[in-house]
Amino acid sequence: MINLIPFVLFVTVPIIEIALFITIGGQIGIWATLGLVVLTAMIGTVLLRQQGLSVLARARAEMDAGRMPLGRLADGLFLLVAAVLLLTPGFMTDALGFLLFVPAIRQTIGRRLLEWIVGSGRVTVATSGHAQHAHEAGVIDGEAIEIDVDDSASTGR
Repeated sequence: MINLIPFVLFVTVPIIEIALFITIGGQIGIWATLGLVVLTAMIGTVLLRQQGLSVLARARAEMDAGRMPLGRLADGLFLLVAAVLLLTPGFMTDALGFLLFVPAIRQTIGRRLLEWIVGSGRVTVATSGHAQHAHEAGVIDGEAIEIDVDDSASTGR
């Protein structure tokens, strides 16, 4: 059943998009329809830049705090999918792409996707505990002096 899903999407999405182009184009005209397609791609690019940089900054902050930024990585992946959907000509793909720019929707989809993946039994998630910074792990700063083996042999030491 799962192998059939990509095929169904590959066939039905273009059919739906063509029907929407014909319907909307008949209502507002060809130039307005094409203008909307270009406008949504431009808006998607701006949103990706803004939200992508924000997600990247939060991921860095989490890594600096010693935490793995899995949520931020999922956000970044969903933003990439949103950008691809917005750059793909079509009204349905644009609507789905804009929905993925809403953080609450991304988080809900991500949570449900993770539950489905873990529930399917195909993936096991394991952690090894929290990372520690060097000063928390008992590392002591110090200085070192390099001794050249050839010098010690010539002085008789």
